[in-house]
Amino acid sequence: MMLAVDVGNTNIVIGVYKEKELITHWRVSTQRHRTSDEYGILALQLFRYDGLDPADISAVVICSVVPPLTPSVEEMSRRFFKTEPLVVGPGVKTGIDIRYENPREVGADRIVNAVAAYEKYRGAVIVVDFGTATTFDAISAEGEYLGGAIAPGIGISSEALFQRAAKLPKIELMRPKYAIGRNTIASMQAGIVFGYAGQVDELVRRIKKEMGGNPFVVATGGLASLVAPETKTIQEVDPWLTLEGLRIIYEKNLSYY
Repeated sequence: MMLAVDVGNTNIVIGVYKEKELITHWRVSTQRHRTSDEYGILALQLFRYDGLDPADISAVVICSVVPPLTPSVEEMSRRFFKTEPLVVGPGVKTGIDIRYENPREVGADRIVNAVAAYEKYRGAVIVVDFGTATTFDAISAEGEYLGGAIAPGIGISSEALFQRAAKLPKIELMRPKYAIGRNTIASMQAGIVFGYAGQVDELVRRIKKEMGGNPFVVATGGLASLVAPETKTIQEVDPWLTLEGLRIIYEKNLSYY
């Protein structure tokens, strides 16, 4: 079995694959000061909860956008799973031609998403990843990573509104019933969710125009299921796209790893 670990700024998403099948997955909060031992014990507890044996893990692949945490997760793999991990980064075979001006600037998660999306749709595709930041990534019909856009995530936007406006409360992010809110909470939810959906649609529209043709649009990330239904441009939500990309990249590197 293979352990896939996607380390994000807000959450760490963990998946266990048996060959090509994702048999279980977990989402835990990112704690930058946790040690490799703390993450290892947490992982063992999750395995025990789902009735899995850590000894069955023969491969670990990691994608991280939190550099201070990467060594801890790598050491967790070595100590608790007895496996040298494959960490997605420069030198790792992805099969994607990166057209960014400086390829090293592209977040590993964005490349992993591009790999999974191109493998799945086999054509031009736009990936919208709703994480701490919301990223928009354009992949050509030839499998080239063209670049994209980065916007503040919906969670960040909501938190900033609460912190900077003294009379506005901290709210739960959920779908509003109406665009015309009848109280402060409903008004904030309408502005944040519907407003964010409009932002997504406009960015996707512009990216499509620059790409030409009619690329498929897929969304992923923890808040995709909240925003995507309110958009006109997102065609599918795949919450485990990044984990799937990690699995594919591991398979591409088997002969090198």
